[in-house]
Amino acid sequence: MNKTLLAAGLAAAILATSTLARADEGMWVPQQLPEISARLKQAGLRLDPRQLADLTGDPMGAVVSLGGCTASFVSPQGLVATNHHCAYGAIQLNSTAERNLIRDGFSTPTRSGELSAGPNARIYVLESITDVTAQAKAAIASAGNDPLKRVDALEAFEKSITSQCEADPGYRCRVYSFMGGNTYRLFKNLEIKDVRLVYAPPSGIGKFGGDIDNWMWPRHTGDFSFYRAYVGKDGKPAAYSPDNVPYQPRHWLKLAERPLGAGDFVMVAGYPGRTDRYATVAQFENTQNWLYPTVVQAFRDQIALVEAAGKANPEIAVKYAANMAGWNNTMKNFDGQLEGFRRNDVLGIKRREEAAILGWLAGQGERGKAALAAHARMVELTREASRVQERNYTVGGFNGTGLIGTAVRLYRLAIERQKPDADRDSGYQDRDLPMVEGMLRQMDRRYDPSMDRQLQAYWLNRYVALPAGQHVAAVDAWLGGGDRAAVERALGQLDASKLGALDERLKWLHADRAAFEASTDPAIRYAVAVMPTLLEMERQSKIRSGEAMLATPIYLQAVADYRRSKGEAIYPDANSSLRITFGHVRGYTKLDGSVQAPFTLLEQVAAKSTGAEPFDSPQTLLDAIAAKRYGGLADDLLGTVPVNFLSDLDITGGNSGSPVLDADGRLVGLAFDGTLESVASNWVFDPVLTRMISVDARYMRWVMQEVMPAPQLLEELGVAPKP
Repeated sequence: MNKTLLAAGLAAAILATSTLARADEGMWVPQQLPEISARLKQAGLRLDPRQLADLTGDPMGAVVSLGGCTASFVSPQGLVATNHHCAYGAIQLNSTAERNLIRDGFSTPTRSGELSAGPNARIYVLESITDVTAQAKAAIASAGNDPLKRVDALEAFEKSITSQCEADPGYRCRVYSFMGGNTYRLFKNLEIKDVRLVYAPPSGIGKFGGDIDNWMWPRHTGDFSFYRAYVGKDGKPAAYSPDNVPYQPRHWLKLAERPLGAGDFVMVAGYPGRTDRYATVAQFENTQNWLYPTVVQAFRDQIALVEAAGKANPEIAVKYAANMAGWNNTMKNFDGQLEGFRRNDVLGIKRREEAAILGWLAGQGERGKAALAAHARMVELTREASRVQERNYTVGGFNGTGLIGTAVRLYRLAIERQKPDADRDSGYQDRDLPMVEGMLRQMDRRYDPSMDRQLQAYWLNRYVALPAGQHVAAVDAWLGGGDRAAVERALGQLDASKLGALDERLKWLHADRAAFEASTDPAIRYAVAVMPTLLEMERQSKIRSGEAMLATPIYLQAVADYRRSKGEAIYPDANSSLRITFGHVRGYTKLDGSVQAPFTLLEQVAAKSTGAEPFDSPQTLLDAIAAKRYGGLADDLLGTVPVNFLSDLDITGGNSGSPVLDADGRLVGLAFDGTLESVASNWVFDPVLTRMISVDARYMRWVMQEVMPAPQLLEELGVAPKP
């Protein structure tokens, strides 16, 4: 490489992205696009903003949800681009210690070689959004003053309207609440059930840097993979079958023709999971002081257990790889948020903001009283929930282990099946049975009896260490004691459970309640013993939710009114529904004063490689870099192939895999992370430090061209290298 050209390019890239530039706050719902059209055009969008409001048009019709991550169609034959870490569960399901696709990657030259992503893998194609606020509020009002009936009434409405929406086979519908229940919208999605893994780079590319680099910059990770959506020969969604054919989307994204550069406009359409920017001080304090530290410690402890077991048994390392990835990601995220809370004095900011809102309401006299009362009730409900949170978290942790979780889920299903389908709790209706069965079938690839026993022991020992007032009588009776000896006796009994076998699990899928209550299987005996208590705990939680249904929308409407009076951005907190966010490619200045360029480069990958996990780049990649085999993908300014890039977009978890689009709506990369300095923005947006990390589409192409060749995919993407 011409070092002078590279240095000049980097300098220009840094100068072109002022570190004083402020990120553009906002995760906008599609309905808000008309009101921000001027801002979009001013920021640099070359498309007509009205085009983005067409959810079934180009490019929005290509953006899909994976039910936890985002993805996008990138070919007329149902090819889907997403992050490597979003496809990680499917990669893990298809891996063994002997055939380790996590380590080695996966590629197939033929469609017949594409692998099922698992029975529960889904691609949701959004077709419509309908406002159902009036109907939802009428249902809530019909319950009168009973908070439990209020929850039941809203659930009954949601089940009824989703049932109507799903009357046309192949659809999955869901009602989303916005701004604490001030707005309700029905989302109708085509539910594609046959999802197949097409391409995944080895972990030395797709997870390069691992948990060390997670949430960090500079970053050099090829976090991308490809799925393909399949449907029946009639074009309708169907369960996996060799006879299925590729889904043909109405729209798919095209790779950008213009090279992406510093300062360029970019936008993301995706499904961000959750933010809490409108939370009360009481809710924030509970999160900062209890929730995040508690979760971090629990994940750290379980990670240590699995790491130790995985070193002795490589099969355990493979089976629990997806769990480990999730635990590590959340742990580092929460740790980063806690550090951001302290660094930015988020509690102080929240207190000042809330005091200003309450003062504004008090100044309104009679008009502000309802919102002030609503706020007071929200604070009290937070305190009520905190009194039982340690107990609920610990019991829930034990109930989430493999064997116990299966027994509890199956017994609850038998109880719910006694009711008419419309009256069953969500998760146990006929529409949910395929997912339940899928969970049972794929458990073999994510369960090891010896590892599960260690996790059971961890949670039970945490339980017996709780203060007496936090204990659950039914769990105490099942344990037959309150010490470690009782825990060991209980674990010894659970060893005799047969639910570790697939045939046994499937046998119980359709068993009736009486069969469960007559069973001698020790895991099922636990489920039967504690279920009345679990249902009562759930009832108490619903009562608090019913109380919040009245208070939260009143207070959050007041918050919105206050912010509008100050000229501030108003958009709902993220709730896993479709959002649009936009900004520019920008570097930033770290807290240590170091100025960061917006792009990382191919040669930096080689410099960072050590040959040991997680910096274990494949030799083919290192050889291609050493030979300066850029394949026509080098950036003229940078003098080499860009790997990852920064932008100042406002995203959060769930946006992973989101397509990053340029000003013409063309694909320039995939969002996969944020900087550690950004994560506290889930609570209080930081306009200076917020940065999104994306994998550059040119690096994706380079890997598929020069490192782990997939010429058939490049041709399908319309970017096959010229001979």
